[in-house]
Amino acid sequence: MKIGFTKKAIVVKEYHLDIGVVQVYDSFIVATFEEGSTLTLERAYQIIGISEIHFRGKCFGYISLRKNSYAIDPIIYTYLRGLENLKAFAIVSKKEIDMHNFKIEKMFYKKNMEFFIEYENALKWVKKRIQKSIHKK
Repeated sequence: MKIGFTKKAIVVKEYHLDIGVVQVYDSFIVATFEEGSTLTLERAYQIIGISEIHFRGKCFGYISLRKNSYAIDPIIYTYLRGLENLKAFAIVSKKEIDMHNFKIEKMFYKKNMEFFIEYENALKWVKKRIQKSIHKK
């Protein structure tokens, strides 16, 4: 039996884009994209815009929940690297192909990025990275 207080993350706002759903929490974003969609630079700008609305001047993390298979234009990572307040980027998947793709994506991103099989582990890591960033200020 687990005793103690655990704060359940509450969705602040949910956006339904043409390629999937983006959920905004107090200090992070969770994105789940549709099967077969393509995350282009134009679509990434939508997500960057969402981050600017909710996290302007505030550290945040991003969790990519890879339930479905979709394509990503790697040029996106060049733009994401420029987001100074994006402190943690986590990918969650149980698929081996996603683990392989992660290694390639990480080469493009070149910042704090980790792969997780379990969502809860990704969430803990993202929150920890954000806390570290806040305390460095």
